[in-house]
Amino acid sequence: FCPICTLPIPLPMGEHAAFNVCCMKSVCDGCVVAAKKRGMFDCPFCRTPLPENAGDMLLMIQARVAKRDPEAIFFLGQHYFYGGQLGLHNDMQKAVELYKEALELGSVEALFNLGHWYAERVGVEVDVTKGIKFLNKAAMQGDA
Repeated sequence: FCPICTLPIPLPMGEHAAFNVCCMKSVCDGCVVAAKKRGMFDCPFCRTPLPENAGDMLLMIQARVAKRDPEAIFFLGQHYFYGGQLGLHNDMQKAVELYKEALELGSVEALFNLGHWYAERVGVEVDVTKGIKFLNKAAMQGDA
């Protein structure tokens, strides 16, 4: 759901919304257009100036990580997992470490992904029991 208009964002969300690293919110394209029509070219949700390059974006993410924001920690973990973006290289150990931290802070996405990684041996030792436990917890929290 868009945090501004509260309407559901159609899938795939990446085609119908803009993700802002300043507040870790996805804002629907309609709200982005409405904000621009009003002359607001910053983040439509938190009004922070948008990053101009990958370095600025990484600094914004790291600032939120330092404040222990689980969404930011998960997001940074994704970038270490996939590598090649924001000037980060693929680093599975760092990705797992960040996902575990996000999990401790309540990130359901991190719970689901770690469950999948443990069950399928993606960057961690196979522990099917632990993987299924994490996947079940994620499903109970609404991520299935």
